[in-house]
Amino acid sequence: MLRRLFFDFQYRWARPPWDRGLTPPEVIAQVESTPARGRALDLGCGTGTNTVYLAQNGFAAVGVDFSPKAIAAARARARRAKVAAEFHLADVSRLDSLAVREPFDLGLDIGCLHAIDAPTRARYAEHLARLTRPGAVFMLYAFSPRPADAPRHLIGFRNVGITPEQVQQLLAAHFSLERVEHGADRDARASAWYWFKRK
Repeated sequence: MLRRLFFDFQYRWARPPWDRGLTPPEVIAQVESTPARGRALDLGCGTGTNTVYLAQNGFAAVGVDFSPKAIAAARARARRAKVAAEFHLADVSRLDSLAVREPFDLGLDIGCLHAIDAPTRARYAEHLARLTRPGAVFMLYAFSPRPADAPRHLIGFRNVGITPEQVQQLLAAHFSLERVEHGADRDARASAWYWFKRK
């Protein structure tokens, strides 16, 4: 509950540092190397930057976020861009209401999974597996927890983050890790891009 209030406050009254309105080059490269478009799912879509980009590039794109303000902004962005992206107000760990007409060919999560409480991550992984087809690509950007002596994150005063080992363990039952690129986020914290394939 506190996490939801934090994000909704950020979208309503501030300019969240993670919401720069730019699609990352990793996503652009993936789209440009994917000749066959299909259905794409953007988990933790925020104000819809990447969902709209996917729709503009031929995907039937669906975005999910639990912030009402973010979803309203995402729908407005899609209207301005004149694309038919679909947006759902929902918690990414509680997607039972997201009906699957056809499974998704591409999944995307830029900075959502690492903020989810560890006990609820298993539900996230189960929904992701249910919603994607065998052979689907799942792209994940996540950062690692801060060192033990670093200041805690504002969200519930938790040490937000997920290690590469935790990511692989979480998804191993249904996804194969194809590639990982390690780097650092805007605060020089360890982060990584992951490319998985649905088994």
